[in-house]
Amino acid sequence: MISRPLLLATLCVVLAAACSKDSPSTPSASQTTTTIAPAATLAKLTAPVPDTPGDGEQLNSLRPTLAVKNGTSDQAGTRTYEFQVSDRTDFALVAGSAVRAFTVVMSKRGVPEGTNGSTSVTVDTDLQPTTRFYWRARMVQGAAVSEWSPTRTFKSQLIGYNRPGELYDPLVNGQTIAEERFGRTTFVPGKGLRVEDQDSYVRYRLQQTLTEGEFSVDVEGISDNPRSNDPNTEKLKIFSMTNAVTDIYQSPYLCNVQYRGFNGNPPHALSFKCLFGDSQGDHKLEPDITARFSAVEHLNATGTYMFRATWGHFFNVTVLDGGVGGVNGSGSAMADESSGTIGSTRPARMRRSRTSRIWA
Repeated sequence: MISRPLLLATLCVVLAAACSKDSPSTPSASQTTTTIAPAATLAKLTAPVPDTPGDGEQLNSLRPTLAVKNGTSDQAGTRTYEFQVSDRTDFALVAGSAVRAFTVVMSKRGVPEGTNGSTSVTVDTDLQPTTRFYWRARMVQGAAVSEWSPTRTFKSQLIGYNRPGELYDPLVNGQTIAEERFGRTTFVPGKGLRVEDQDSYVRYRLQQTLTEGEFSVDVEGISDNPRSNDPNTEKLKIFSMTNAVTDIYQSPYLCNVQYRGFNGNPPHALSFKCLFGDSQGDHKLEPDITARFSAVEHLNATGTYMFRATWGHFFNVTVLDGGVGGVNGSGSAMADESSGTIGSTRPARMRRSRTSRIWA
């Protein structure tokens, strides 16, 4: 209770001293004057401009160097840069954006401004192979941050990989990660691997068994006039999956996709066969003769076709005219062959649609 009066008394003394008519009109020697400086203004920055790699450039590296032409500032000071790389146009970091051993999102802050009007950074972890990436940069000076630069793209190195749950082999780079090549196969630069006849193939061994998934391949040069040393072309295989590594046709676990040749019952039919533990009854899926007749197609050797199979407790085959992106055509589905469900007696089927050329 004593502190309040003392505090008030002190205030009264100060006020009296300040207001007294007897006080000097000029500050005493013991008094000081404080000047408050105006708040510093933020630097006005312009965004950097992407320089290299060129927009859409195909790279031969998984750790590219990205360079920008420096932005500008209306004030002197230390400037740094932030770089972002992503496989998404919005650069969002989402769950699952890092695909196993490879990086698909990178952000690098505090990169010192380079001399000679250019700043660069080198990605320090392997990016996901064979992927289109988007990248951008911005300049930072103190609390000021520029706008992002225009977004550019590049494509990471074309290489294959085989890891648990996923296998990819581009083949267009003159290399393969296949376990073995059989028969007559040769690389065609920029195209892929040429398989000369039905007795030739490449074999891959997965790192783990897959109970469901997708198997797809772009095929060029296939036609309704197959060439083979073996005159029997009735069931030419595009690809096969099995748990065997020797004679795959002796395994009770087998799926293959076919473009049937002459005597194919009928010739030139898109078809498939799937065994899930047994070659009889409801463990076998295969289009019947009516379905195969509806899937007869005369493929063009100059075109590209994507054959895609998805499976689980079912088997579905889609064939796209023009490849995965419609590179030689519309990319529309030529055939979409669906099976029944394993464990039922419903047969595999294909039904033709006159307007869209889709079988379902």
